[in-house]
Amino acid sequence: MVIGFSIALIVFSLLLMMLVLMHKGKGGGLSDMFGGGMQSSVGGSSVAERNLDRITIVVGLLWFACIVVLGILMKLGN
Repeated sequence: MVIGFSIALIVFSLLLMMLVLMHKGKGGGLSDMFGGGMQSSVGGSSVAERNLDRITIVVGLLWFACIVVLGILMKLGN
Protein backbone atom coordinates (compact mmCIF):
# COMPACT_ATOMS: atom_id res chain seq x y z
CA MET A 1 0.00 0.00 0.00
CA VAL A 2 2.85 2.36 0.86
CA ILE A 3 4.57 1.57 -2.43
CA GLY A 4 1.40 2.41 -4.38
CA PHE A 5 1.02 5.78 -2.69
CA SER A 6 4.74 6.47 -3.14
CA ILE A 7 4.47 5.85 -6.87
CA ALA A 8 1.33 8.02 -7.03
CA LEU A 9 3.21 10.78 -5.16
CA ILE A 10 6.06 10.67 -7.68
CA VAL A 11 3.62 10.82 -10.62
CA PHE A 12 1.63 13.68 -9.08
CA SER A 13 4.85 15.56 -8.28
CA LEU A 14 6.09 15.37 -11.86
CA LEU A 15 2.66 16.30 -13.21
CA LEU A 16 2.40 19.25 -10.82
CA MET A 17 5.82 20.55 -11.86
CA MET A 18 4.84 20.34 -15.51
CA LEU A 19 1.51 22.10 -14.92
CA VAL A 20 3.07 24.92 -12.91
CA LEU A 21 5.69 25.51 -15.59
CA MET A 22 2.98 25.71 -18.25
CA HIS A 23 1.25 28.63 -16.50
CA LYS A 24 1.62 32.02 -18.06
CA GLY A 25 3.63 34.25 -15.81
CA LYS A 26 4.16 37.97 -15.86
CA GLY A 27 7.27 37.57 -17.98
CA GLY A 28 5.99 34.83 -20.24
CA GLY A 29 7.76 31.67 -19.13
CA LEU A 30 7.39 28.24 -20.62
CA SER A 31 3.78 28.83 -21.56
CA ASP A 32 5.03 31.11 -24.36
CA MET A 33 6.77 28.13 -25.91
CA PHE A 34 3.38 26.53 -26.53
CA GLY A 35 1.81 29.57 -28.19
CA GLY A 36 0.71 31.40 -25.06
CA GLY A 37 2.57 34.57 -26.06
CA MET A 38 0.63 34.95 -29.29
CA GLN A 39 -2.74 35.38 -27.57
CA SER A 40 -4.07 38.74 -26.52
CA SER A 41 -5.87 38.90 -23.22
CA VAL A 42 -8.86 41.05 -24.17
CA GLY A 43 -11.37 39.48 -21.79
CA GLY A 44 -9.06 38.40 -18.99
CA SER A 45 -7.73 34.89 -18.89
CA SER A 46 -8.55 32.47 -21.65
CA VAL A 47 -10.50 29.26 -21.29
CA ALA A 48 -7.28 27.28 -21.59
CA GLU A 49 -5.70 29.20 -18.70
CA ARG A 50 -8.76 28.69 -16.50
CA ASN A 51 -8.82 24.98 -17.27
CA LEU A 52 -5.09 24.78 -16.57
CA ASP A 53 -5.72 26.50 -13.22
CA ARG A 54 -8.44 24.00 -12.34
CA ILE A 55 -6.33 21.00 -13.32
CA THR A 56 -3.38 22.35 -11.32
CA ILE A 57 -5.55 22.79 -8.22
CA VAL A 58 -6.95 19.25 -8.49
CA VAL A 59 -3.50 17.71 -8.97
CA GLY A 60 -2.18 19.79 -6.06
CA LEU A 61 -4.95 18.52 -3.79
CA LEU A 62 -4.29 14.93 -4.86
CA TRP A 63 -0.57 15.46 -4.18
CA PHE A 64 -1.36 16.79 -0.70
CA ALA A 65 -3.72 13.88 0.00
CA CYS A 66 -1.00 11.38 -0.99
CA ILE A 67 1.43 13.00 1.44
CA VAL A 68 -1.12 12.88 4.28
CA VAL A 69 -2.03 9.24 3.58
CA LEU A 70 1.64 8.25 3.34
CA GLY A 71 2.34 9.94 6.65
CA ILE A 72 -0.54 8.12 8.34
CA LEU A 73 0.48 4.76 6.84
CA MET A 74 4.09 5.18 7.93
CA LYS A 75 3.07 6.22 11.43
CA LEU A 76 0.75 3.23 11.80
CA GLY A 77 3.38 0.90 10.34
CA ASN A 78 5.93 1.63 13.06
